[in-house]
Amino acid sequence: MQKISIDALARQQLEAALTSTNGRAADTVYGGHEKILRQTVMAMKAGTQLSEHQNPGDATVFVVQGCVSLKAGGESWQGKTGDLLIVPPGLHSLHAEEDSTFLFTVAKYRN
Repeated sequence: MQKISIDALARQQLEAALTSTNGRAADTVYGGHEKILRQTVMAMKAGTQLSEHQNPGDATVFVVQGCVSLKAGGESWQGKTGDLLIVPPGLHSLHAEEDSTFLFTVAKYRN
């Protein structure tokens, strides 16, 4: 059993993102590339983005703090503190409208 404070980790990652040259920071809290399930606390400085990329599997974005915009297939969804965004399959991007932290969860597709 392991207990992790997502709020505390999100605060740490936001501090790191605000001083980072690319305006982003992340820490995987469960799983990893060798596991099917991976959960990562990510932080993005306002105005930064994760450019368009392909889904590695079923994915969600739980906004811990701030406001992000998820774009895919010509559509856009806004997520604010406490919102859960379901990442659609295919290409998508994520933009931080404010300094933001979120828990990214992905269950990779099996080959």
